[in-house]
Amino acid sequence: MTRGRVLDGIGTLARLGLAAVWLASGLIKALDPAQTYVAVRAYDVLPREAVAVVAGVLPWFELALGVLLLLGIGTRAVAGLSAGLLLVFIAGVTQAWARGLTIDCGCFGGGGAVAPGQTQYVQEILRDTGFLVLAGWLIVRPRTLLAAERLLHGRERDLVTTGSGREGN
Repeated sequence: MTRGRVLDGIGTLARLGLAAVWLASGLIKALDPAQTYVAVRAYDVLPREAVAVVAGVLPWFELALGVLLLLGIGTRAVAGLSAGLLLVFIAGVTQAWARGLTIDCGCFGGGGAVAPGQTQYVQEILRDTGFLVLAGWLIVRPRTLLAAERLLHGRERDLVTTGSGREGN
C-alpha cells in the first residue's frame, strides 16, 4: 500500500467521523427545537431574538455539513466551516466556564442549567478539540476515498486526457 493511499484512508476516516458528529448533533437538535433553544439561551451571550435564529438554523447547518462530508463534496471548504463552528463552540464553552455558568453544552442534545458539580467543560473542550483536529486534517489534505468530488474530478481528468471529452475518442 502506498503512502498516499494510507493518507487517503486516514482522511476518509476523518471525513466520515466528522460527518457522523455533525449528523448526530444536528439530528438530535432538529428533533427537539425547544431544547435547542434552551441550550443556546443558557450561554447567556445573545439577545433573545438572536437565540431563536441560532437555535433554528444551527441544527440544519450541522446536518448540511454532515451530508456534504458524508458524500465528500467540497471537503476542504466544509472542513473549514466545521473548524470555524467548532472554534465558536469551544469559545462558547470556555466563556461559560470562565463566567462561572453551570450549564451543559447541549452539543448532543440536552443543554441548559445543571448543578455546579455536573459541568463537564474540560471534557467538552477536549472533545471539540479532537473534532477540530479532524477538520484540520481535511483542510490540509482533503483528498479522501469514496468522495463524490474525487469521482467527479477523476472523470474530468479522463475527459481532458482523451482530448475531446467524448467517449470513444
